Amino acid sequence: MGRRDYEDDPNAPAANSLVPAASVVVVDDSGRILLQRRHDNNMWALPGGVMEIGESLPECAVRETREETRIEVEIVGIVGTYTNPGHVFAYDDGEVRQEFSICFLARPVGGRIAVSEESTDVRWFAPGEISALDMVPSIRKRVDDWRNGNMPATR
Repeated sequence: MGRRDYEDDPNAPAANSLVPAASVVVVDDSGRILLQRRHDNNMWALPGGVMEIGESLPECAVRETREETRIEVEIVGIVGTYTNPGHVFAYDDGEVRQEFSICFLARPVGGRIAVSEESTDVRWFAPGEISALDMVPSIRKRVDDWRNGNMPATR
């Protein structure tokens, strides 16, 4: 399914759903960050996704990271809360989603890196390599908040 991101765009379609979600900054012992190239928009992104009924947001973060990268993680903190009502995702099926997203900080505890049906590439990057990567602004904001040590309560 295709997806188009709109951030503070006056021509964006109106949201028709509100979805709780988690994203994850996974940092290894060398200080590298885990990123995936998304299949739906060909951009580099953090692992993450929608919370399912019956799970907590930290459980969602762990599950989504495992599903998308095959890496098992332990949550060790929060990078920030991201709730911009001017940021929506428009999907091919007509859903226009406003997310309530908490970005967690995690460390890898197992697994072996691999692509999933949602990604075309998964890699570890040194912080200095990130600036050259194609990312949607909302993901870049989360990565930059982590990279710059800005871990605000809300965004």
